[in-house]
Amino acid sequence: MTRSALLFLAAFVGACAQLTDALNLPKYEPSTEEAEKTDTYTPVLCSPLPAPLAPSSSVHTLRPADVSALYVLGMPLTHREEASRVINRVAELLSMFNPEGVTPHVDQTSLQPRSLLEEAETLSLPLSHQVTEWKLLLLFVPADSMCACSPNVAGDIKAAVQDVKAALQLLQRKLHHTLVQVVVWGTSQQQDKCECMTDDNINQQLRKATFLKTLQDSLSNVLEDPQWQNEKSDFAAVLQSTPAILEHILDSDLNQVAVQLWANMVQPSMGQAEVTDNSLISIPCPSQERPFLRTQQNSPTNRELNTSPRTETSMGTEINCTDRSPSPTTPTSVHELRPGDLRVVAAVGDSLTAANGVGAKTDNLLLVINEYRGLSWSIGGDGNITTVTTLPNILKEFTSNLTGFSEGVGNQNSSTAFLNQAVAGAKAGDMVQQVRVLVDKMKTDSRIDFINDWKVITMFIGGNDICDFCTDSVFFSPRNVVVRIREALDILHREVPRAIVNLVELLEIVPLRELHNDKTLGCPTWFVSLVCHCILKPKEGSSELQKVRDFTAAYQLGMRELIDSGRYDTHNNFTVVLQPFLREVFLPYLEDGRPDRSYFSPDCFHLSQKAHTLMARALWNNMFEPVGNKTFTQDFTAGIELKCPSESNPFIRTAINSNYTFPGPPPTPAPVTNWGTDFSCANTAPSNSVPTSAHRIRPADIKVVAGLGDSLTAGFGAKAKNLLQLRTEYRGVSWSIGGDKQLETVTTLPNILKKFNPNIRGMSKGQGKWQSGFNVAVSGAKIAGIPGQVRRLIDLMKNDSKVDFENDWKLVTLFIGGNDLCQYCNDRATLSPQKYSQHMMTSLDMLYKEVPRMIVNVLEILELEGLRRIKRDSLGCSVLQQFVCPCFLLATEDSPELAEVKRINRELQVETEKLVYGGRYDAREDFAVVTQPFFQNTVVPLNADARPDYTYFSEDCFHFSERGHADMATALWNNMLEPVGKKQTYNDFRNSRDSLKCPTEEHPYIFTKVNSLPITSTTSVPKTDSTTSPTHHTTQPLLPECTDNVPVWLAAVLAVTGLLIGWGVTWLLLSCRARKSERKMMAAVEMKGTGF
Repeated sequence: MTRSALLFLAAFVGACAQLTDALNLPKYEPSTEEAEKTDTYTPVLCSPLPAPLAPSSSVHTLRPADVSALYVLGMPLTHREEASRVINRVAELLSMFNPEGVTPHVDQTSLQPRSLLEEAETLSLPLSHQVTEWKLLLLFVPADSMCACSPNVAGDIKAAVQDVKAALQLLQRKLHHTLVQVVVWGTSQQQDKCECMTDDNINQQLRKATFLKTLQDSLSNVLEDPQWQNEKSDFAAVLQSTPAILEHILDSDLNQVAVQLWANMVQPSMGQAEVTDNSLISIPCPSQERPFLRTQQNSPTNRELNTSPRTETSMGTEINCTDRSPSPTTPTSVHELRPGDLRVVAAVGDSLTAANGVGAKTDNLLLVINEYRGLSWSIGGDGNITTVTTLPNILKEFTSNLTGFSEGVGNQNSSTAFLNQAVAGAKAGDMVQQVRVLVDKMKTDSRIDFINDWKVITMFIGGNDICDFCTDSVFFSPRNVVVRIREALDILHREVPRAIVNLVELLEIVPLRELHNDKTLGCPTWFVSLVCHCILKPKEGSSELQKVRDFTAAYQLGMRELIDSGRYDTHNNFTVVLQPFLREVFLPYLEDGRPDRSYFSPDCFHLSQKAHTLMARALWNNMFEPVGNKTFTQDFTAGIELKCPSESNPFIRTAINSNYTFPGPPPTPAPVTNWGTDFSCANTAPSNSVPTSAHRIRPADIKVVAGLGDSLTAGFGAKAKNLLQLRTEYRGVSWSIGGDKQLETVTTLPNILKKFNPNIRGMSKGQGKWQSGFNVAVSGAKIAGIPGQVRRLIDLMKNDSKVDFENDWKLVTLFIGGNDLCQYCNDRATLSPQKYSQHMMTSLDMLYKEVPRMIVNVLEILELEGLRRIKRDSLGCSVLQQFVCPCFLLATEDSPELAEVKRINRELQVETEKLVYGGRYDAREDFAVVTQPFFQNTVVPLNADARPDYTYFSEDCFHFSERGHADMATALWNNMLEPVGKKQTYNDFRNSRDSLKCPTEEHPYIFTKVNSLPITSTTSVPKTDSTTSPTHHTTQPLLPECTDNVPVWLAAVLAVTGLLIGWGVTWLLLSCRARKSERKMMAAVEMKGTGF
């Protein structure tokens, strides 16, 4: 009670604080021990709602707290254990509202296939007499038991739906007080018995997604029947709105599926805040307005509708070209080719060329599987240019003898597909096969004079590679993808005479995420996630999303370099031209600011005929733009007028007739002799006078640097070339404290700071401990050893005659925890996150109490999981790596041991941030602690083949090499110049010489928590030529200004008044809420041992 009163008093008489929301302040405060146990979970747990006076009498007003038991029907025979774990997690979520707990009842005895009706009969026998307790029943419909590409799939779906209907009818007759949730359950893996899914001509992801959608809709038609809602007020059955798809067998994936099931159970909440921390799971919670479990009656299902109906836009195109004549004689050079000279059109690619869903109605998602090849932008020939805009239909206006185009609906094997050999779901690796089939067709078809007819072939590929790249970044590396494209183009170059090939650069696919981020559009995100998982899964601002962008740009660059090599311009009757109009895509928007769905098919992924129309026009225009000066952006909202062949240049543009000079293959880079960095910052001056605030420190104000930590700060093995040198500590190149040579040859934090202040002190040099300076790091150290390092550092600074201990500004970098985590499984008690936080607190407390004028960089422990990928056929990597970090590297994949240490890894990061930004070190103006989080989401450095780049690591494949240290120094420096809350949480290991950030005129200071806050009043940067030193209190409007003339008597009266009010209000609230709060808190604490 006294503690609560003091908290209230502090709020009442704090710096210029106003007494607002007073009644909400004195809530029940758990003890320190309870708070430590529950603080970690409060962002994701649901707050308790006022308990109803009595359990619900109607299933349509059923609350989670009313449910006493969870039952399951239809458990899948495959992945049964994983399904059971998901069910247990759902029970845990229900237990948040029922302190007595909700027990899941799963039939583990029968492993033989039984019908749902038989299971329902067995389950209903013991439950038919339970008429008072509410039961939640999950009825799984296992999709993996059916084959998505089977010719009998329609009958299989019908039979499954009938089984569900029969089971529900029996349950409705025999059970009371029951809510049934029907769930379509599947995995991302196809069963071995489904042999047709191994066919390369089948788009497996799209076929599986369409199958699930068909099953989902069929069940929805049954479950929307009023008989399941109104006949008995104590029984209802409802279909979950999205299938539950288990992608991997990892704890994180099981959690996500469980939360999805839970989210579909509760009533949808309007405006509910989401948890934005990537490491936390957002759990939807019932609200005061919508507290019930979902039924069709209290939350009617809204079918996925296109909320941006297509406008009546003409799909035809007006051609105003006056000169449409062919060449007087058949040209012999591809560089003198007019549109009217072309006789054959052909295309290879994926579903965008196969035209999946182009003609689909806006509200029929299932039609996306149809291939409307006659409408395809690059090869379709349906209708004519007045109604359908495609490249062939444009060409028909220039030549009446065109052939090869596709018509109607069908796959690549249909007779009307002709030379449209694109296959839905194809990747770059499929291009060789498609090209071979295409060449054979052109050689054998009587309508084509293979030797003499001029041909235009369009290749558009790479979308499915980028959609799957996260599943195997090596297989789908930019280099490997471009090699596969090159092999296909080489065949065309070698075997096809008189041809011009359009290689369309990869579409920038990331903007499509906006359609699925806007929930008002009703896009079927779960459907697209099955088709293009790697694009939709990453969170905004994550390293995974940045990797998508990096891979996309690398694919595009690889295609440009391939064509710029000039390998396809060796003779005059063949060339390949890169058409880059899709390099940068601008999404179309409606007047209300939302993305316009009318440019997309019903799945919000494939493109509609409206978009195909624009793509055809853009491709045509690219063909008549000179190489080197082609349009490389696609703005869907801007009208595109067709270009015409000009009198001065009537030819389709190639590199030769564009006078384009091939740059050739990129030059072989010179051998790297050092890992230095170029420096280009102009604002390097110190403050006009020595600052008194840690929040006004420019880099040049730093006089002393120091380092605390383990072998990574000691430079262990950083320059080692063999195992003998591995144990050497190369402290002079240590990322945070080394001072060998200059920045141009050795990148370290002190060498960067030397550009601002050449006289900086404390850096370590050379090898070993002889010139360690203030680098007191100890190889092998754990967090428990850091207080000792701090004591030694303080003594060294005080005893150094060249350091003005009281007045010099000091920068200390602390990086520790790797050894704690690597040995955690051997001593969980000593190396726990709680102990880690205690030792960290002790260390920072010592610096805070004893060292004036200091900024402390605290590095979050790196995410060690990526080190499991660092494998090399050497003794150091195969033996020493596992010896150094056994808990992470010896644990088997998907094992509980690995899951545990990954969780501890994240907890150590969280504990660090909580301590640093908890306010403990905020009272001193000349002291600041800042977390630098660039290691929070560690990205393994990759080479051009997307394999781990071993040059960043030492001989043991664990410690960093000098190159790795250089990259860490750059990342640390850049983090220091980024505001708190907006710091980059990953390091992409670019190792570029020009990647250093610079202080700006607007913010020339090292960022701290205080100076990262928004400043309401403007403050000019002190001028360097000023003769008068500015007073600090006028140039630092970071905190609310407080008047200095508060009477002493007023402070005393406020203190006494606040104390009395705090006691009174706290006593009232505690007496009313103590029992209920304690019960809910215990339920939350118990979740610490759960799967969440």
